[in-house]
Amino acid sequence: MIADTHGYLDPRVPPALEGVDLMLHAGDIGAEDVLAGLASKVPVTAVVGNNDGQLAHLGLPLRVDLDVEGVRIRLVRRLIDAAPGTDTRVIVYGHSHKALVAEREDMLWVNLGAAGRVGFHREVTLALLRVENGRYKAELVLLGPRVLAARPRAMAASRAVTQRVPPGAARAD
Repeated sequence: MIADTHGYLDPRVPPALEGVDLMLHAGDIGAEDVLAGLASKVPVTAVVGNNDGQLAHLGLPLRVDLDVEGVRIRLVRRLIDAAPGTDTRVIVYGHSHKALVAEREDMLWVNLGAAGRVGFHREVTLALLRVENGRYKAELVLLGPRVLAARPRAMAASRAVTQRVPPGAARAD
């Protein structure tokens, strides 16, 4: 399970999918190439993220309910949209970039963190959910430090110039 790729499929992700039967993406996909890259390894079910306007033509839903070996799973973008049913056992979500696995209210809550280059997260994360004989368990997978998105050269150069001018000093233009 993955979230917040923001148009970037980290090369550390596909090897982490070894043995996975289904990939859930909790939104902010960012590009069709990400879904295609994931789908080349495993079937993908995804929900739309708040930054996925350019993917509107894919018609991704806001929420998906799945039944995996008798375990009801709800996939959403934001925790506030979870609204689990009485039969829901696992809530999978993203949005906050803060990975978490917690049990409460007889449910397993899994925030996938973030796997892209954009955001304030420092670690690239995803999660594995094991479902067998009606039992389920999630574990976070830490893939290492986030790879920063490249800044446009002009922006990087202007920041360097700005940083050299002491605060309150007049610039000679």
